[in-house]
Amino acid sequence: MPQQESRVKKSLLNARVNLIFYFLTLILSFFSRKIFLDTLGADFVGLTGTLQNLLGFLNLAELGIGSAIGYVLYKPLFEHDEGKINEIISVFGYLYRWIGFIILGAGIVLACFLPLIFPNTEFEMGVIFFAYFSFLASSLIGYFANYKQTLLGADQKNYVVTAYFQTATIIKTLIQMASAYYTGSYYLWVAIELTFGIIYSFILNWKINQVYPWLRSEVRQGKQLFKKYPEVMKYTKQLFIQKISGIVQWQTTPFLIYTFVNLKIVAFYGNYTIITDKLAVFVNTFLESTGAGIGNLIAEGNKSKIKSVFWELLSARYFIAGIICFSIYHLIDPFIVLWLGKEYILDHIILVLIVISIFISYTRGGVMQFLYGYGLFRDIWAPIAEIVLNLGTAIICGKLYGLPGVLMGGIVSQILIVGIWKPYFLYHCGFKESVFYYWGNWVKYIVLIFIPWVMIEIILIPILDIEPSQSFVSWIFYTIILVPIYTLSCLVLLYVFTPGMRKFVCRFINKKK
Repeated sequence: MPQQESRVKKSLLNARVNLIFYFLTLILSFFSRKIFLDTLGADFVGLTGTLQNLLGFLNLAELGIGSAIGYVLYKPLFEHDEGKINEIISVFGYLYRWIGFIILGAGIVLACFLPLIFPNTEFEMGVIFFAYFSFLASSLIGYFANYKQTLLGADQKNYVVTAYFQTATIIKTLIQMASAYYTGSYYLWVAIELTFGIIYSFILNWKINQVYPWLRSEVRQGKQLFKKYPEVMKYTKQLFIQKISGIVQWQTTPFLIYTFVNLKIVAFYGNYTIITDKLAVFVNTFLESTGAGIGNLIAEGNKSKIKSVFWELLSARYFIAGIICFSIYHLIDPFIVLWLGKEYILDHIILVLIVISIFISYTRGGVMQFLYGYGLFRDIWAPIAEIVLNLGTAIICGKLYGLPGVLMGGIVSQILIVGIWKPYFLYHCGFKESVFYYWGNWVKYIVLIFIPWVMIEIILIPILDIEPSQSFVSWIFYTIILVPIYTLSCLVLLYVFTPGMRKFVCRFINKKK
């Protein structure tokens, strides 16, 4: 059955809604944090953050199920098989209910240790327990009531979830700001948090019923239907391993830096990652909005179209990665000088390693999205090998070279597993073609991205003779000259020499399917 809306149109709508709310919440978070710190105190802000982090570890039990269900839904959504969709969502509701009970049990056990976790605190235990169980209840709502929202994501309608969730978050934050300013009550602040979690759940489910009036999922039937869809558990186990590896790797970096260097360098490195992480959220608003569209495209089964879209999206990723890495390389050090001072600048080799890591992380997503679209999660040895390579290299090199050695762990593991193995796996098991065509194009993209970079380094920067770290005005002037020139030069080269970029530009302009 032909789709009612184009995949590109849906992806752009998802990206646009995400982008709007990204800026709104970013601005609001700046003001709200200031008010909460001034009125409720840094200790209370730290307490709520710590409690949410503790509960975040309990939510690791979910890893993989949502993505597995999303993959299983691609084909029935393409075929508009309402009966099968109802069955799959029923299975999802059954699984999520069990996960909810597991998290509830683990949460109650963890609550027994709260007095030991917070032995010396100015807060009475009543506040701590009230906040903890309110956050736990808000989390459990997602498992017992909001599980149907996965259907919106698989159907490229995640903008519905984003719009309602972020709107509720903005209203909730504004009310919390007012309550904190006028009352300073800890209990009221937490109660507002829980109340809006419940309100959001009712509104979301009402909207889902509007979008899918035929949706009649029955959690009680999920147990019987579970055996009918063994692929759900198979993919869940595979995806759990795939996702847990990323969490393990990124969470251990600060600890390794502390182990082999010191806490001061952890903070210095954190100044860089604060900026790069914000950029990552901004860029992923565009890059990750195509995920469900790829799954639907693969479900359609047109191989030539799949390959064409693959190179279009890969071209876009390399183009964006080039711009981000060029900007970070030339602008982040002077920005930190202006923001914090010269003493916070790290060695140049560390900046180079950060840029390399960022480039790999942005470009890896193209191959990974298509692996997910094909349901190729079975290489569970790969994330395990990535963890071993990362930690092994980081420990050995960190002991020898300090911070640069720790960062080498992530780069080495990503090059070997993500850069070499994953493309081979996709071409061999997904496209069923030789991977050498990919490598040839990979070299071409790298060359085209770095030609304007080198030319700007050799010709333009010496002519400009601007010191961007002198003032914010000089930094902005430096930025508005360098970045647009690099962007335009890179775009022209990719457009002329790669068909993927030409097709992407035409598709973006025309917004065709």
